[in-house]
Amino acid sequence: MTPSFDSPRLIADIGGTYARFALETSPGEFSHIASLRCAEHADFHAAVSAYLGTLSAEEIGSQAIAHAAIAIANPVEGDQVRMTNYHWQFSIEEMRQRLGLDTLVVVNDFTALAMALPKLAPGDARQIGGGQARRPSVIGLLGSGSGLGVSGLIPSGDGWIALGTEGGHTSFAPRDEREIVILRHAWQQFEHVSFERLLSGPGIELIYRALAEHAGQAAQALAAPEITQRALEGSDAVCVDTLEVFCSLLGTAAANLAVTLGALGGIYIGGGIVPRLGAYFDRSPFRSRFEDKGRFSDYLAAIPTFVITAEHATFKGASAILEAQLSSLQSAPGTAILGQIRRARAGLSPAELRVADHVLAHARSVLNDPIAEIARAAQVSQPTVIRFCRSLGCEGLSDFKLRLASSLTGTVPVTHTQVKSDDSMLELGAKVLGNTASAILQVRSALNREMTDRAIDLLLGAGRIEFYAAGHYGVVAQDAQFKFLRFGMSAGAHTDPRLQMLAANVLKPGDVAVVISSSGRLPELLEVVEKAHERGAYVLAITASQSPLARKADVVLIVDHVEDVSTHLPMISRILHLLVIDILAVGVAMRRAPEGVPLLGGQVEERLDEGGAPAPAAKGARSAAPGVSLAAPLARLTSHSR
Repeated sequence: MTPSFDSPRLIADIGGTYARFALETSPGEFSHIASLRCAEHADFHAAVSAYLGTLSAEEIGSQAIAHAAIAIANPVEGDQVRMTNYHWQFSIEEMRQRLGLDTLVVVNDFTALAMALPKLAPGDARQIGGGQARRPSVIGLLGSGSGLGVSGLIPSGDGWIALGTEGGHTSFAPRDEREIVILRHAWQQFEHVSFERLLSGPGIELIYRALAEHAGQAAQALAAPEITQRALEGSDAVCVDTLEVFCSLLGTAAANLAVTLGALGGIYIGGGIVPRLGAYFDRSPFRSRFEDKGRFSDYLAAIPTFVITAEHATFKGASAILEAQLSSLQSAPGTAILGQIRRARAGLSPAELRVADHVLAHARSVLNDPIAEIARAAQVSQPTVIRFCRSLGCEGLSDFKLRLASSLTGTVPVTHTQVKSDDSMLELGAKVLGNTASAILQVRSALNREMTDRAIDLLLGAGRIEFYAAGHYGVVAQDAQFKFLRFGMSAGAHTDPRLQMLAANVLKPGDVAVVISSSGRLPELLEVVEKAHERGAYVLAITASQSPLARKADVVLIVDHVEDVSTHLPMISRILHLLVIDILAVGVAMRRAPEGVPLLGGQVEERLDEGGAPAPAAKGARSAAPGVSLAAPLARLTSHSR
């Protein structure tokens, strides 16, 4: 028996004309399906509210709807959603709050449809023409409706990676004289003619007007459904030609997608138009045009093409993405800031640990609660809440909430793909590059503007910059020394533990020791920090959050990436540290005066003091919270001159 969810889930498929809704009460079981015209509702919230208003308390059940997945005909990048073919726009997080949801996942509709393909039953798709799908292999997907959606699936281990693309906006290329006529007609309205301009509902109408003009006839004011119906009936010659051209162009677009992706797993056709054409599409020019690719005709003849006939395929895909997101939030340790908190728990103070546990248990309520309520619930002081946020690389509670909201309302999380012994060299290379790109994106999302500004100001005001690193990270220190020497700034790199203490022992007030460590726990580097502070120098750390080094540093730039150094070299984390050095070098170069003279130290003091006074600390401690503010020796920066 299929298990039921604790509460029903709202699933929606939003197009430019219709918004379709359903409740999912157990995996793959959809009920109360309704289709609303977008034009009858002012915005997305109004449409959702109208649908929910049709449901009785008995239909929803005793538990309120907590989770929702929205597939929308639009690229989804970040929090703001603006539909391409309709005027609706909204903030994902704001919409989640207005609807009272715990989770709101918004994805491109064809990304959702792509994720449904592996779940299709044998009767959910009809093959057009020949060819045999290879498994596992890349699968392509396209379909016409209000626009032209394009996506694909790439096999990854036991699962799939969906491609979110805007391939419908590739440039249309005519194949014969009739299509040249259509292109010339379209150029009268559009500077750029994409495949979507023709392979869509409005595109059918454009093709009809072009062919009527070419035939010397007055085009009637026909909508796409009317043109299609007349073509299927054979009652209007121009309409017949229009539908024939439409199917031919779709064959060209599908063939282009197949050769672009290497889609040996097949090409699937979805959308709102083709599935309604029935047997006509099977005998249309679609398949012959698909295989008409010159030297690559045999290649395409081996690739099967299918029309998706499943009624709720997009719902299934959106549901699968929502389930993956919920599972990730509940168990995966690498989900944005929540994963960062889980990894840091072992190094937290008892008071900070109470804040962490409260956030992990009540992440949604923390987004809306004021600091006083968070402190009360965690049984800590308000300054402890602030120190907890800043120890994670956040500027304060507001910045922490923004990152937390992004973690909770993102679309499909970036994942790490395991390299396997049976991978080909091509697969191995793709996984290594993909894993590196994933790690870079995660570090980018954790960048702290205020802390980066402080780090750059420290370097600009330094009398001398000394870079300290150990082991595999020595190359990072040497790279940093080279970059800053090219700026004409006094810089050194120290990677030998025997020389590091000697170098730290000659630091002067106003100098900056940049300590680079992935773990932030090496005793020899922590001794360097103590000696630097003793000498009146400042410490800038590039390290992991909640590490001893992060706690001791005056300014810290967080790089959280864990690699198993017992099985391989720290490749990715070393690249991340090199990129942080590049950020600092570019920042210093941009801030310096045209003559190459650094900014005055007073500006450094002003920026660093923006964090407020440091919390009380033990005797000899520089700061109770890394990066919040610096201790008294800051004044020496204002009198220092290079």
